[in-house]
Amino acid sequence: MFYYLEGTVAVIEPNLTVIDIGGAGYACHTTVNTLSHLETGKKARLYTYCNIKEDAFDIYGFYDVSERRFFEQLLTVSGVGPKAALAILSSGTPEALALAIISEDEKALTMAPGIGKKIAQRVILELKDKISKETPLIKAPGAVPAGGAAAGGGKLSDAQSALAVLGYSPAEIASALRELDTESMSVEEIIRTVLKNSIKP
Repeated sequence: MFYYLEGTVAVIEPNLTVIDIGGAGYACHTTVNTLSHLETGKKARLYTYCNIKEDAFDIYGFYDVSERRFFEQLLTVSGVGPKAALAILSSGTPEALALAIISEDEKALTMAPGIGKKIAQRVILELKDKISKETPLIKAPGAVPAGGAAAGGGKLSDAQSALAVLGYSPAEIASALRELDTESMSVEEIIRTVLKNSIKP
């Protein structure tokens, strides 16, 4: 319903902020990462996801589009609702969590409050399996052709997979990587740079 909300930050609480827009306060459930960018009395724009039920209308707000995309990806996992997705996103940066999924690091996911081993395994299984089927190998500067150095190819492949977990399409990933010197960057640096360059939709 709302793509984003833009106004003055009126209230900041654990996992919640209130954005004042024309005298109306919109309560947005959010992450530790988003809250770290907000300051009471300052202007802010939060990209939103609305969870509408018969007895509730909950708004979830995120500092950038990539974090909202990751939230939506997590919601596609069976058994993961908005609260669990928010908990996972609050336990680390989007790039670190994406890498945890593609590297099957259950411990990194179970650090989130209320997230047990079974849910962590389900997140890894469903999201990693999804991207392995839906994301083809993308040719881009820095990619290693068949027979090339495995380390370089693995690094680029990991970055592509992590970006797919974050909700980027193959075309968006290819376009983003085309602008980077991936050979001189680590996987996390590649992901972080793509996220930084695409804060605005």
